[in-house]
Amino acid sequence: MPLEPLAPGVYAWLQRPGGIGQANAGVVVDEDSLTVIDSLMVPSQWQAFGAAIAELGRPVHRVVLTSGHIDFVGGTSQFRLAAVYGSSVTSMQLDQPPNIDAYRRFMPAFAAEFELLETKPVTHIVEEPVMLTPAVEILPVVGYTPANLVVLVPGAGVLFAGGMCTFGVTPLAIQGDLARWADTLDLVAELAPTIVPGHGPIGGEPEVRQLQQYLRAAVDADGDPSTIPPGPWDQWADRQLDPINVERAALLARGEDRIPTTFLKAIGAPDP
Repeated sequence: MPLEPLAPGVYAWLQRPGGIGQANAGVVVDEDSLTVIDSLMVPSQWQAFGAAIAELGRPVHRVVLTSGHIDFVGGTSQFRLAAVYGSSVTSMQLDQPPNIDAYRRFMPAFAAEFELLETKPVTHIVEEPVMLTPAVEILPVVGYTPANLVVLVPGAGVLFAGGMCTFGVTPLAIQGDLARWADTLDLVAELAPTIVPGHGPIGGEPEVRQLQQYLRAAVDADGDPSTIPPGPWDQWADRQLDPINVERAALLARGEDRIPTTFLKAIGAPDP
């Protein structure tokens, strides 16, 4: 699977079909080195990604993590000499030991590979917008988790949105504030015409608006996933995540900021 060129020096790495555990990533070429956006999850994913990066013939000096969820950070250890940029929430998550048993239960297709999981901590916490290199700008946003990053390549009109966007795939909002997430997508939609989502195929504003509509429908469901109306999401993968998303939205509406019990059951954990 090759890197997909989006503009001179800007590449996407897309995992298809892009569902649970199959995140996307990216690479931006600077004059002397590379910036990598997200690092995938397990060896069968990041070894191929790393080999494709090596063919670019330049060292990786920077890795930007858009969130701390395992499908975005599992391959950080392959970039041992690179600085790692992430939010304070991502830094905290990477400072904790990985919950391998939970990953195995929730993503059984990758169960055998989690034994080899090794991550690298964040070295630089990003809390304000920053022009990381002449080509790459990092922007903090909120929604998918309490603190996310998106990576903008202004000269190319490309945004690497990480977990803030899922196109053609149902999002997973175990830490998300769905109402705030939907509102933040107004900003995301305006940042660039080409958007590389954390999951699913490359898109743009129409796909962002579909995701926004889904998130608002999950909020309006008021705890009952069966009331989500028909929409573009009827064709999406992983609709079994609807109950998790709807429960999370209902919890926040009641002032309860905790992990949904539907997700805890899916990973075999006790209710809070």
